[in-house]
Amino acid sequence: MAIAKVNGVEVEFEPGMTVLQVAELAGEEIPRFCYHERLSIAGNCRMCLVEVKPGPPKPQASCALPAAEGQEIFTKTPMVKKAREGVMEFLLINHPLDCPICDQGGECDLQDQAMGYGRDDSRYEENKRAVEEKAMGPLIKTVMTRCIQCTRCVRFITEVAGSPEIGLISRGEDVEITTYLGAAVTSELSANVIDLCPVGALTSKPYAFEARPWELKKTESVDVMDALGSAIRVDARGAAVLRVLPRVNEDVNEEWISDKTRYAVDGLQRQRLDRPYVRVGGKLQPASWAQAFAAVAAKIKAAKPERVGVIAGDLQDAESLKATKDLFTALGVKNLDARQDGSALGAGPRESWLFNSTIAGVENADVVLFVGANPRLEAPVLNARFRKQWIAGKTRFGVIGEQADLTFDYDYLGAGTKTLSGLAKAKNDFVTALKNAERPAIIIGQGALSRADGAAVLKAAAAVAKTFGVVRDGWNGWNVLHTAAARVAGLDLGFVPGEGGLSTADMLKPGALDVLFLLGADECETAASDAFKVYLGTHGDNGAHKADVILPGAAYTEKNGLYVNTEGRVQMGERAVFPKGEAKEDWSILRALSEHLGAKLPYDSLDQLRAKLFAEHPTFGQIDYAPGSVATSFDLSGLGGAGELSDAPFESPIKAFHLTNPIARASVTMAECAATASGAAKIAAE
Repeated sequence: MAIAKVNGVEVEFEPGMTVLQVAELAGEEIPRFCYHERLSIAGNCRMCLVEVKPGPPKPQASCALPAAEGQEIFTKTPMVKKAREGVMEFLLINHPLDCPICDQGGECDLQDQAMGYGRDDSRYEENKRAVEEKAMGPLIKTVMTRCIQCTRCVRFITEVAGSPEIGLISRGEDVEITTYLGAAVTSELSANVIDLCPVGALTSKPYAFEARPWELKKTESVDVMDALGSAIRVDARGAAVLRVLPRVNEDVNEEWISDKTRYAVDGLQRQRLDRPYVRVGGKLQPASWAQAFAAVAAKIKAAKPERVGVIAGDLQDAESLKATKDLFTALGVKNLDARQDGSALGAGPRESWLFNSTIAGVENADVVLFVGANPRLEAPVLNARFRKQWIAGKTRFGVIGEQADLTFDYDYLGAGTKTLSGLAKAKNDFVTALKNAERPAIIIGQGALSRADGAAVLKAAAAVAKTFGVVRDGWNGWNVLHTAAARVAGLDLGFVPGEGGLSTADMLKPGALDVLFLLGADECETAASDAFKVYLGTHGDNGAHKADVILPGAAYTEKNGLYVNTEGRVQMGERAVFPKGEAKEDWSILRALSEHLGAKLPYDSLDQLRAKLFAEHPTFGQIDYAPGSVATSFDLSGLGGAGELSDAPFESPIKAFHLTNPIARASVTMAECAATASGAAKIAAE
């Protein structure tokens, strides 16, 4: 490895690194505004100036200067200090003194670096220039007079998000950042530009003037808006969650989150169920917990076990799923299902329903085939990884399903099952590439698995995977992309119909059941079922509207819980605030209900419940471990089931990205985003 000196200290570095990166290896802090580790180098803020020998006797921008063997780098000389003060003075010429009224105050790079590297006075008395505000949609608030033209937002929206809707226009003193044609930014990752903006030019519109950062209680948790399990920080004040920010997790979300993850949190305050209800005379009436439990227990005791069914929703934690399964299994109930969309998964080895390449490991795949999956809508942060591989020219993509804009180029092979079943015999460039690939991967989505012929589609996809050697020594390219945060945990727990048990679709048929217990299940249509419905959940959504008894539960920010993401990684969510009103944590509601049913659950605390969970299902004890990181081969031939393949094309289960769960549907911000995305909201270009 090459060696350079930083302030007299020798540092080894890899070829291709910049002077800035080498200096940081030595522990020296280099100020910067335009440079970001995950974006291309712009070199236009000049804040990262250093002195380099051999070289010209002037400061140089370290972010754009390649490091070389034998280089001497100085970061604290009088020349560097004077140069940085000069750059900061120029940056502040037009920047308004908005700190007292700026939402970036307290979290502003410009504030911090002005204190650390700037002068204590200014020599400029000219008028500051003003810039008109820009309409960037319902999420991004602009005060463009503050902008220092670092172009981080332009580079992110173009390179990472793949939706080039922000750009730099004009020249010199007239230069401005704007959206093209004045339209709203439509990318599902758009609000990450707020985190990237080093000044207060782009801030959060829904969060504007809500709180200062030092007022907030910060809780590290995980996201449940999709099955990726992005690392987040929940910021709350009192009983209200005010915002969600991303945390760095290189194995999952790097440092990005989707707009839904960030902004659906205002739905946690609206349409909440905060006390039990019992339907009397056709109308839901407030009740005490004892009355609600008595009503539920009377109905369940009066029904035969085969006439009782349980459907679990998409946002549930593993503990609530475990408590529900323990309770109803003890009552002899076999009609259990955590697949409210009717997905065909649940039989076979655990690898059959996991994203085995892992989220970070899929970057090693050289050819990827999507089957019934639209990662841009189903996992936007994962889609950004695919785009990164496409830009680098390392991965070729093929699609069987919807012909959608995925932000990267792909070979479109066909729309449905005929293309899938005939792929092995097809003759085209992509099939040849898939045959010759060293690390081929198949990503099968819920658009292929949640159909009536899902089992047959799974079998056909497994046959294709076997033909092309997707699973081989040291590589497992069989990947299922889930859309529900609770799905993998439910499958790992065996929350599927027992022998002779009914699936979700069968449970919802008229006359199938006497009692239907909905554990946060809001995405299945229960109107046809004439069963007595019990709903345990958080919002007055689809499940609660049809329920005869409502038991108010806790949202993901209001309880400690385990969630398993699409790659099988068990992650821990932490409580940021307490449940609303009389609502309680889901497992504790089930524990109390078990006493009324005469089947008392054997745990009195969350720790005891987790101990039982870990003992019976050891994979849940492997916190933050992705099993696919150690590739294991498994037999694909047993996957799927019999049945005829339908000619219907594959369609993504997500039609409205911003409205996929009860929390998002209760969110005013998400409603505005959905209206903008559908064209219902007028934009400036019109």
